[in-house]
Amino acid sequence: MFINFLNIKDKGDVFMKKRIIQTYGDDPWKMTNDILEKSKLEKLIPKNASIGIKPNLAVAKPSSSGATTSPIIVSALIEYLQKHEHKNIIIIESAWIGDSTKKAFNICGYTDISKKYNVPLIDVKDDSYTVKTFDGMEMEISNTILSLDFLINIPVLKGHCQTLITGALKNLKGCISDKEKRRFHTRGLHQPIAYLNKVIKQDFILVDGMCGDLDFEEGGNPVQMNRIFCGTDPVLIDSYIAKNIGYNPYDVKYIKIAEHIGVGSADIDSTEIIVLNKDTSIAKPSSSRKVQKLSHYVKANDACSPCYANLIRALARLDDDGLLRKFEGRSIYIGQGFKDVQEYGVGIGQCTSGMSKNLCGCPPETSAIVEFLKKI
Repeated sequence: MFINFLNIKDKGDVFMKKRIIQTYGDDPWKMTNDILEKSKLEKLIPKNASIGIKPNLAVAKPSSSGATTSPIIVSALIEYLQKHEHKNIIIIESAWIGDSTKKAFNICGYTDISKKYNVPLIDVKDDSYTVKTFDGMEMEISNTILSLDFLINIPVLKGHCQTLITGALKNLKGCISDKEKRRFHTRGLHQPIAYLNKVIKQDFILVDGMCGDLDFEEGGNPVQMNRIFCGTDPVLIDSYIAKNIGYNPYDVKYIKIAEHIGVGSADIDSTEIIVLNKDTSIAKPSSSRKVQKLSHYVKANDACSPCYANLIRALARLDDDGLLRKFEGRSIYIGQGFKDVQEYGVGIGQCTSGMSKNLCGCPPETSAIVEFLKKI
């Protein structure tokens, strides 16, 4: 069952229930506008609402590192909101402990955004806090966050060294005090992350899947994925992020806990995935040593970026399980250059349907690639 927490004020709001809207491409400005128009975001927001945009700027690194939210996506979102007469907007964030939010705002391009669109930047580290409680767990929450009428969360589709993924649910960790962040770690992260999402309600999630790190929240092993997607259920969104990275949603403990306490639903199978546009741009080589190591097993010929990214992430999951070595001396074929090629080998994507062993899809899901390669 899909659980939607938006206050339904307009028949247009119903459109977002039980749906994830996704688009592919290499133009994040156009992609953001397309997906916002399709989602009818302007109808979800009450008139004169105070709107908070919460990116992921945990570290002071550009989005090309795979760690932070693209400033292009945020700029496109702000222009869209202002065009639809939603002008009471702030950008709010807190870098992780030991890093400076203000430095992240500057390096990640948000200082320029603030000046251009007259949108204030709020550093949660400088905010006052209120203690909120769920099921006996106390949490220091930013008063600015608590005062908002509508919260737009923009996480990055990326891995995490402790929780496997970081997405919509975990991105709210930037809405608490540094003292609370330390307590979250002593409590094991998963339960407090889930409980935090009972205290703070996010109303719309726009996922930056243009370029995300393979498995590290600080970046350094970026993979060009060329996708953006949105929804209103953070549990459903994080379940979809998990599948994009190659995990079962319940592999991520906080997803299971959040679903259990009623934050949302992890039932992707009954969710409609609306795809607006495919991406035929050719995958760009990564300078990351880890990505280059994984690409050693791939024979690519004009492979599209989303398909290639899904394969690389699948290979990373096989490597985690110690299964990648069974492909030593063999190649996994991918790309438009193998259309109509009849050959003995392993192929990923519909372009390699002529291979003796093939997984179709355009692109095939990362989790499906993992299971397919495990059986070979």
